[in-house]
Amino acid sequence: MAAERSMKFRSWQRCSKQLREQRGRLYIIWRCTVMLLCWHG
Repeated sequence: MAAERSMKFRSWQRCSKQLREQRGRLYIIWRCTVMLLCWHG
């Protein structure tokens, strides 16, 4: 039971890490777009 729960937690941790990396990438892209728009405006 405990081992199963720790395995679930580990897989969830891996997913959350991927989500965080993806969100960081999206944030960087969004910032670049905003800066470009501001420069053109």
